Amino acid sequence: MHLISVMLRRLLFVDDEPAIRLTLKAILSKHGFEVTTAATVAEGLQKITSEPFDVLISDLNIGNPGDGLTVVSAMRRTQPEAVTIILTGYPAFETALEAIRQQVDDYIVKPANIPSLVSTIESKLAAPSQVRQLPPPMRVAMLLREHRGRVEELWMEAAEERRASFQLPLAREQQRENLRGIVEEVIRAAQPGAYEELARGNEAECDGRHNFEGYTAAMMLHEFCLVRRVIAQVVQENLLMVNLSYLIPDLARVNDCLDEQAQSALAMISQRLDAAI
Repeated sequence: MHLISVMLRRLLFVDDEPAIRLTLKAILSKHGFEVTTAATVAEGLQKITSEPFDVLISDLNIGNPGDGLTVVSAMRRTQPEAVTIILTGYPAFETALEAIRQQVDDYIVKPANIPSLVSTIESKLAAPSQVRQLPPPMRVAMLLREHRGRVEELWMEAAEERRASFQLPLAREQQRENLRGIVEEVIRAAQPGAYEELARGNEAECDGRHNFEGYTAAMMLHEFCLVRRVIAQVVQENLLMVNLSYLIPDLARVNDCLDEQAQSALAMISQRLDAAI
């Protein structure tokens, strides 16, 4: 009797919930997969850089919202032929899901329908799509420059919701102009040339000259917190396009510039109050 060696398809499953890792591993193992699991982004990245895989299944939120895209990005860049599938428990975020769909082979909504999941994996492995060549990764400044419209869209949506809580003194168009000015300064401060200037001791400061006429300090600080959240969301939505080697210092520079602009605006508010006394 001859023994036939069957090559198991190697699958990496990344999820921070122990019960799901154990359950899905057991189920997929019965369907002919050699399953390796990881509980964190760091563990997933270590597996990707040290072992070959045919399939990656990653939860979208591994500890923090959108962290799964970091794992997908690493797999796309180091093992581009692997099938990549995202699990998400938030099907209502249509825009985010559409962005995910453009970057992975498929996504499955939790709780996963196992026959459907297995069928999806099998079909993707049987008829693999052409390996997608991702464009060169971008620094955060370039990403924000290319997605300024998305930043503005998210910010204006939040601004409309905020009007119910704040009696903002500026018209919508002036708020929009403020946002554009803030983002332009962030882009200028986060671009690679700014680091060279910093290294030479010639850092260009964010001037923060925006119109916050009639704002209280609380209103103004809330404005900058909102810009910070929106920028973070846009970066997260496009994480596969970001140069991860520079992600942390780029975001630190973004935050520094926002802090400098907020401090400048606070100083202007303080000066107005002093002049009124």
